[in-house]
Amino acid sequence: MIRAQGYAATTVDDLCEAAGVTKGAFFHHFKTKEALGVAAAEFWAETTSEIFANAPYHDHHDPLERVLAYVDFRKSIIEGDLAAWTCLVGTMTQETYRSSPPIRDACAASILGHAETLEADIQTAMTARNIEADWTSASLARHTQAVLQGAFILAKATGEVAVARESVDHLKRYIELLFGVIKEGEA
Repeated sequence: MIRAQGYAATTVDDLCEAAGVTKGAFFHHFKTKEALGVAAAEFWAETTSEIFANAPYHDHHDPLERVLAYVDFRKSIIEGDLAAWTCLVGTMTQETYRSSPPIRDACAASILGHAETLEADIQTAMTARNIEADWTSASLARHTQAVLQGAFILAKATGEVAVARESVDHLKRYIELLFGVIKEGEA
């Protein structure tokens, strides 16, 4: 519900109705709506971590190929209804970054924690290709998340899935350029 209509527009009544529970049951488990937001961000991090840990991009032997396959995987899941593939913690961050530091911090932990899962492959690819740069594996991993979150925002702003997929294509080209990937016929 929050991905579809936003954190602020989703009421406790809406959540109770969708979950088939009473308000009393809701407040038995969550002291406030904010507590639910923090729990939702933590749950999101946990469940998406499992999805990405088992994703096929890990099957590539070469670390740069894993990073590029990660980007391809992210593009492949951008389809259909916006609420089905956009990021819960990105949505909540946009709305609550000033009004709810606990939700903001839980969302940051989710987004930055996911970025950290890319750092080892990026660093190994940098080492394997003798890349010495003014950027780090951590900064590139965070940048991937910034581009993805921005792609989701553009898709929401335009109502167009293609806009998000286009941004992911640019991200892949950017990473290839950073690593000096030359495609056939480009030399």
